[in-house]
Amino acid sequence: MGRSFANLHIKSKNLEKTVEVLRELSEGHVKVLGKPNNEAQEIKVVMYVSKSNENWISVLHDYFVWGTVKKIGKTLSRLIEEPVMTAGYMNEEIFELSFFENGDIQAERIFCEQWTRDEYEQLKEERLNDDYLRKALDIRNEDFDDFISITSPEQAVDKLSELVRMSLWSDSEWISHEETLRKGFGKYEF
Repeated sequence: MGRSFANLHIKSKNLEKTVEVLRELSEGHVKVLGKPNNEAQEIKVVMYVSKSNENWISVLHDYFVWGTVKKIGKTLSRLIEEPVMTAGYMNEEIFELSFFENGDIQAERIFCEQWTRDEYEQLKEERLNDDYLRKALDIRNEDFDDFISITSPEQAVDKLSELVRMSLWSDSEWISHEETLRKGFGKYEF
């Protein structure tokens, strides 16, 4: 079994506003974060937040995994007036990149080898919209064409990290083990 991670990123310059919306998500939408409604007040929700660069704010949480991070991104996009990007990387076989606005999926790309698509019968993009993807990521056409032609999940993560000037290689479970992440992400309890 290979390496896996999941995280989400808000296209925003306003860290304070983002933290307030994360508080609203943590207090009013606990079910999407894997907590029963009756435990809402008893257990604090811990998120790690980083202003990754001038355009993106990154968020890590222990419930973010491939399969759940999209639901959380969709819910968060209803609460914030900014695009939300989710990244899910599973067992070095799949890299799923999804964008949400106003609770709706705007674009999605899955990077994997053909044999992986064949093995996971239900594995397909919910919405292919490369124009939206290129614009939201603010990537030049020629760089974007190179990026979407990649089939290796690891290479796709590396290339996207380079193009958007922030590392997507992050997960809440890695915080205690990686000093770079500990220094880059602030801990927030809601």
